[in-house]
Amino acid sequence: MSKNIYESAVLINAVLDDEQIQSQVSKIKDAITSNNGVIKEIEDWGRKRLAYPINKSKIGYYIFYRYEAQNTTIAKLERMFNLDEQILRYLTLKLDENALEYIELKKTEAAKKVEEEEKTNSTEDIQADKLEDEEGKD
Repeated sequence: MSKNIYESAVLINAVLDDEQIQSQVSKIKDAITSNNGVIKEIEDWGRKRLAYPINKSKIGYYIFYRYEAQNTTIAKLERMFNLDEQILRYLTLKLDENALEYIELKKTEAAKKVEEEEKTNSTEDIQADKLEDEEGKD
């Protein structure tokens, strides 16, 4: 069977302690890898306020997994998501070439933006140091 690239967005109950959330994250990661999946990337968005209550919960913990797996792995993962009471919602998408290109484009744009901010911050720091030196001489 051929492997495809998937993305799973998982919403975990944010009422849990950080340790319990991390154990949920590692449990999902282990489920992917134990079913011959290869994790490409994990995006941890953390706790966010929900637009509407889900199971009387107003806050959720968002985490995104991008991985390469067979379609049988997806069925096993989604069964695990359904049975786990701490997972409020999930969504699994099969990513095509266009989606992968878009993700890479956004990553490079974000990296360039961070790089530019670092440059402007460093030039501002240098200018501030020069002003302090000039004021100290007076």
